[in-house]
Amino acid sequence: MNWQSWLFWGVMATLAQATFESITQALHLTRMSLPFMLGTMVTSARSKARLWGFGLHIVSGLIFALPYIVAFHFLGGPSWWRGALFGAVQGTIVLTLGMSLMPNLHPRMATEWAGPSATRRLEPPGFLALNYGAKTPIAVLLSHVIFGTVLGSFCNA
Repeated sequence: MNWQSWLFWGVMATLAQATFESITQALHLTRMSLPFMLGTMVTSARSKARLWGFGLHIVSGLIFALPYIVAFHFLGGPSWWRGALFGAVQGTIVLTLGMSLMPNLHPRMATEWAGPSATRRLEPPGFLALNYGAKTPIAVLLSHVIFGTVLGSFCNA
């Protein structure tokens, strides 16, 4: 396994994903900001949350890139379509399981059964993250496909 390739392309894939997510938010296709959501998990300072969240997103991108690289190694090598397929699977898991569990994991997120409070001010994403907009599931799924495609296209497993 080529660790330098994993580090470099893991960061590049995460940056491509984050760029796509920012574009979809700027185009009002979704209200979800993953850096803000991640950042508010570790700080209550909303002004610093995006910076913290962006750092956490890069680190989590590296962590999530590792199973991709291992799978590429054992399944015949990296390719754009394998990466896209893995990204679609990961995006589906994030939308169905991850977003449903988020209110239980996030210390500053309201839940569907207990509304906002002084410390829990973030809106829960709901199933498929639909509380952040009707096009959010498509944006999340495509961002993960982009992540996987970049890894599969360029990373040497």
